[in-house]
Amino acid sequence: MQLTLLKGKIHRATVTHAELHYEGSCAIDGRLLDIAGIREYERIDIYDVTSGERYSTYAIRGEEGSGVISVNGAAAHKSQVGNLVIICAYVQCDEAEAAAHKPVCVYVDRENRLTHTNHSMPKQAA
Repeated sequence: MQLTLLKGKIHRATVTHAELHYEGSCAIDGRLLDIAGIREYERIDIYDVTSGERYSTYAIRGEEGSGVISVNGAAAHKSQVGNLVIICAYVQCDEAEAAAHKPVCVYVDRENRLTHTNHSMPKQAA
């Protein structure tokens, strides 16, 4: 059996650009991609905390250290500049791989600068 698990995420990043007439995809600061373990052209899901929109696209590499999060093409209708988003990539694992799997969670500030990373989610209180 194959399971789909969170591979890596960039948590609460700020959208810096929304380019409707770009070819598509989401440009992400290359440093953040590397830290999160997200590859260029990999499928990503974007969860817009501000608007409530959820959509899929693929990652393209932005300039390292730039803080860029640019939603492009049709996605520019779903997320606007200044919106907070969670960007996730997933991985397929078998049961044995899943038992040892730990996602990479990347946390950023309002300028999309790395604040810290984690390999687990905090427990949610009841």
